[in-house]
Amino acid sequence: MSSKPAASQPHPEKQRLDKWLWAARFFKTRSLASEAVQGGKVHLNGHRVKPATTVHIGDQLSITRGQVEIELSILGLCKQRRPANEAVLLYEESADSAERRQQQATERRLLAGSDPSPNRRPNKKDRRHIIRFQRKQG
Repeated sequence: MSSKPAASQPHPEKQRLDKWLWAARFFKTRSLASEAVQGGKVHLNGHRVKPATTVHIGDQLSITRGQVEIELSILGLCKQRRPANEAVLLYEESADSAERRQQQATERRLLAGSDPSPNRRPNKKDRRHIIRFQRKQG
């Protein structure tokens, strides 16, 4: 009886990947984290893995969410979901990944501003004008 139960250990040596993603606040629920891992959106040390795969400190993760890809290394493990300012201490994002994400965010902002979206729906006259324009094009 000299060994402690697993629940009382503050810093575990290994942890399930889906639990770590949830605790590090990359996904809102464990089931969403599990679906992302099963869907191939998360790679551990360059390999596609299953949600129950154990992660260790020092492992490299690649997480794809939409158009954004985050590359990070695991610095700590935690069995409980903690506040965001504490969850950030569990990983370190690579400099290339952070720079790439900033550049993509800037590009998305610029593209969103250049998209001409009308303030109202087209009326009958506007629709006729659009139809005439489309006929000339095609």
